[in-house]
Amino acid sequence: MNNPGHNLFHYILNTTLVLSFLLIGLSSFGQSKDQLEKKKKELERNINYTNSLLTETKKNKEASITQLATLKNKISLRQRLIRTINKEVRLIDNLIDENNEIIRSLEKDLEDVKREYARMVYYGYKNRSSYDKIVFVFSSKDFNQAQKRLKYIQDYGDYRKKQAALILQTKELIKHKIVSLETRRNQKKKLLLSKEEERGKLAAERLEKNTIYERLKTKESMLKSDLKQQEKESLKLQKAIADIIAEEIRRAREAAKKSSGFILTPEEAKLSASFKSNKGKLPWPVKRGIITGHFGEHDHPVLQGIKINNNGIDVSTNQGAIARAVFDGIVTGVIILPGANKKAVILRHGEYFSVYGNLRETYVKKGDHVMTKEEIGIIFTDAKKFKTEAHLEIWKISKSGTIKLDPESWIAKRGKP
Repeated sequence: MNNPGHNLFHYILNTTLVLSFLLIGLSSFGQSKDQLEKKKKELERNINYTNSLLTETKKNKEASITQLATLKNKISLRQRLIRTINKEVRLIDNLIDENNEIIRSLEKDLEDVKREYARMVYYGYKNRSSYDKIVFVFSSKDFNQAQKRLKYIQDYGDYRKKQAALILQTKELIKHKIVSLETRRNQKKKLLLSKEEERGKLAAERLEKNTIYERLKTKESMLKSDLKQQEKESLKLQKAIADIIAEEIRRAREAAKKSSGFILTPEEAKLSASFKSNKGKLPWPVKRGIITGHFGEHDHPVLQGIKINNNGIDVSTNQGAIARAVFDGIVTGVIILPGANKKAVILRHGEYFSVYGNLRETYVKKGDHVMTKEEIGIIFTDAKKFKTEAHLEIWKISKSGTIKLDPESWIAKRGKP
C-alpha cells in the first residue's frame, strides 16, 4: 500500500537533521565568537594600559627611547586588534553564507513536506468512513498485518497533528533564523566601522612614532651618554650576579666534598624540576606591564650601527609598582649598585636563578624563603624621564658554567598577571 506518512517521515527526518547541523554550527560559532571577543577585550585593555604609560612618559617634555618603545608596543597591539576584528568579520560572513544556504534548504524541504502532508490529508479524507477502515483491516493477509493496520488507524490522527505542528515549528524557526541573520549583518556593519576607527588611530600612532624617532635622531650625544651609563650599570650587575652564583657553586661543592660539578640536594632538585616544568607559565615580575626591552643583542632603536645587548627583559610599568617573585625560591643575594641608587635581588630555584633589577627598595634579605608572586621590592622610577622599568633575568648553572636564558619564553604569554 502506498503510505504518504512513510514519505513524510523521511522528509521530516531530513529536516530534523538539517536543523541539528544548524544548531551545532551556531554553537560552534558562539564559542569562536566568544574567544575572539575575549581576545579583543584583552587587547583593548592592554592598549588602554599602554596609553596610561605613555601619559606618564610624556610628562618628560623631551622625546625618549621609552616613549618610542611604548609606542611601538601600542602599534603592535593595535595591529593585532585590527586582525582580530577581521577574523570576527570573516566569521560572521561565513555564518551568514552558511545559514542562508541552510534556510534555502529548509524552505525547499518545508514545501516538500507540506505537499506530502496535503497528500496525507487527502488520503485520510478518502478513507475516512468506518466501512473503509474495516475493509482496510479485514483485507489483511494475516492477523499480524491486521494488528499493525489497526494500530496505524489509531495513531494516524495523532501523527498527522504532530506533523502539522512540526511544519509550523519549522516555519517559525526559519523566521527566527532570518531575524538572527539580520542581527549578524548589523554586527558586521558595527565591526567594519570599528575597524576603520582603529585604522585611523593606527595611522596617527605611526605618525607620532615617526615624529619621536626624528626628534631622537637630533639628540645623538644624549643617547650615547645614556647608553654608556646603562652599560656601566649592566656590567656591575652582571659581575655581582656572577660572583653570587659562583659562591653558591663553591658552597654546593664543599657540602658534597667534590671539586667539580654542581650538586643539588633532593629538595633543590625537586624545585629545579618544578621551575623547568613551568616554562612559559611563570607569572610576570609585575602585576601589569609591557615588555619594552627584549633579550639578546639588537640594533639600537635610533643610533645607526650601534648594537645593544640585554641579558634579560625590561618591563615598563606604573610608578610605585612592586616587583614580585616569578617562582618559589631562596634569596641568595641582595645587590646594591653604588652611585646608581638601585638594588637587585637574586632568587635561587635549584639550578636556576631569577634576578630582579632596577629596584629602589627591597623587602627581602639573604636567606629568606619566598613564594610565587611574593613582593620583593619597589621598582625604581627615573624622576627625570618619568620611566618605571622592571628588569628580569634568568640564569642557569650548566656543566660549562652559567648560561643566560630569555625570560620572555618563561613567563606567561599576553601579559597574564
